[in-house]
Amino acid sequence: MEQLGVFETATEACVAATVAQKELVLKYTLEDRDRFIGNIRKNIIGNMEMLAEMEFDETGYGRLEDKLAKNTGAVMLSQGTEAIPQNMYASDKGLTVEYYAPFGVVGAVTPVTNPVATVVGNGIANVAAGNAIVFNAHPSAKKTSARAVHLINKAVIEVGGPGNLFTMPAEPTLDSLNEIMAYPSVKLLIGTGGPGMVKTLMCSGKKVIAAGAGNPPSIIDETVDLAKAAAGIYESASFDNNLLCIAEKELFVVDTIFDEFMKRLESVGAYRVNTEEGKRLTDICVVKASGGSYAANKKYVGKCANIILKAAGIKINNDPRMVIFEAQNDDKLVHTEQMMPIIPVVRCKNFEEAVERAVAAEHDCKHSASIWSNDINRVTAFGKVINTTIFVQNGGTMAAFGIGGTGTNAPTIATPTGEGVTGPQSFVRRRRFCMAGGGNYLL
Repeated sequence: MEQLGVFETATEACVAATVAQKELVLKYTLEDRDRFIGNIRKNIIGNMEMLAEMEFDETGYGRLEDKLAKNTGAVMLSQGTEAIPQNMYASDKGLTVEYYAPFGVVGAVTPVTNPVATVVGNGIANVAAGNAIVFNAHPSAKKTSARAVHLINKAVIEVGGPGNLFTMPAEPTLDSLNEIMAYPSVKLLIGTGGPGMVKTLMCSGKKVIAAGAGNPPSIIDETVDLAKAAAGIYESASFDNNLLCIAEKELFVVDTIFDEFMKRLESVGAYRVNTEEGKRLTDICVVKASGGSYAANKKYVGKCANIILKAAGIKINNDPRMVIFEAQNDDKLVHTEQMMPIIPVVRCKNFEEAVERAVAAEHDCKHSASIWSNDINRVTAFGKVINTTIFVQNGGTMAAFGIGGTGTNAPTIATPTGEGVTGPQSFVRRRRFCMAGGGNYLL
């Protein structure tokens, strides 16, 4: 079956995207881009179940029902051309207008954890910005990514737009990434992944927007409604088996409400294991990495809790969405971005200790954090010292993306390079047009 935008080599993909991008900016208006985006949304939503099933079958990560919700959010809550700003400066000396223009062709590395959301979300943002985009998909999600690329190209062509605004090599590798990075018309690189990926892109000598790793902590204090906090954390931290980089990875709970809060978590569906069982889970979920550090065991990333429990020798007859256990503050699982529905909960003697421990566990990634508290002074104090890109009070971290709160959705949260939650405005360059000599100014 022909796959629109999928080429044998990375160079062919770059050549096709270069031609398409020039056609986009020379022949089409912003209104045309909005039309393309509208049809992309329509076509992807119409194929969402198929894409979610492909993603689940190919990667083996997460939960099918959650992928449907996650990918739908990435499509429907993403921004279009309305996000691209225009600034004007006027005086009796003249008029100056700042436009935000395309970079041209963008190279993008996509993760195995969220292939559909990343391809479609970044695709929509870049067509709004006026760019074409060449994806170097994760090899373990190449079939799903290729299908998504095909569908968004098909949607653009159906409403009179250019073909090959979205391209990729059929067999993505490190070599194909190097080809993309070196291609002359590729002016901007987007990456979603770990420190190694970020370092690789930075070595290209080109502008990089990179989404790095995080280890989001959540603090629960004695001022909050514990029932709401338990339900909110359970829903957020268990979503798609904790694959989302923004999802709460470890909890710091004030001692006076610790036991009650654990009971509340159990009441909403969390499965609690004892300290010894928690140690066994830690031993299989975390592995030694280079340089003496630790990393998530890829064998269990995104897997359902019952699979991980059984691997640790813990008998279970059902499929809980989340497992909890009381962990010591120095537990390796507390300090590792595990991306599994195995959540360590740390008892803290007071709020101040919870803050100190949460900040240490976040490792200055500046990614995401949350707090469940009705004391605005505490919320403010924690927000200042944690200094994360995403910071949520009394809600799951997904609330910042319009799911349970107010916001827009984006698959790329650029923490190492500082752009934060990306959108069309992230993938443009500022241009200034000046009409000098006092013209075009009506007093």
